[in-house]
Amino acid sequence: MQILIVAATQAEIQPLLNYFNEKKPFDVLITGVGMVATAYALGNKTSISKYDLTINLGIAGSFDKNIALGEVVNIQKDCLSELGAEDGDYFIDIQSLGFGESIYENDADINYFSNRFNLKKVSAITVNTVHGNEGSILKISQQLHPQLESMEGAAFFYACQHAGIMGLQIRAVSNYIEKRNRDNWNIALAIKNLNNFAIQFIEDITQ
Repeated sequence: MQILIVAATQAEIQPLLNYFNEKKPFDVLITGVGMVATAYALGNKTSISKYDLTINLGIAGSFDKNIALGEVVNIQKDCLSELGAEDGDYFIDIQSLGFGESIYENDADINYFSNRFNLKKVSAITVNTVHGNEGSILKISQQLHPQLESMEGAAFFYACQHAGIMGLQIRAVSNYIEKRNRDNWNIALAIKNLNNFAIQFIEDITQ
């Protein structure tokens, strides 16, 4: 099986890279942060090399406080939440405008590859600006009811869809979406748990 690991930053997957060292049973693509960088890098990579499975690994913020800090989840639905137009106090998404799509659903099932893991399946939004204002948090929560947010997820799904490749988006929660307070974040725990999952999952599917 040809596998591509996709991450915005190398720091998010460094323990995975260290574990497999020179004997990686996968290729690695570090895209850079953001949806533009992700869509370009993954589109370019998959035009050159073919893969059976791509896995987007990263950390994320959570609107849903029923998801614990450090918990690893499987994102099934992701949305380009800012793509559209404003009409006074209302937002019109790109689909309603008739100019494209902004919602992407994962067509790959983690249990198809391994039934060892029971990750919570969640929905997310992909943003250019992470939320840290109470007013905007309330507005997007009422509008789309997201559980998580990242800066790359929907772009990853978009690129996979157009390349005809199965893609899994796996993230660990590093913080809750609230007025920015890094003292409440736990990036180290999120990265540790994310990589522990990734190591076990890849060992399972490549044995």
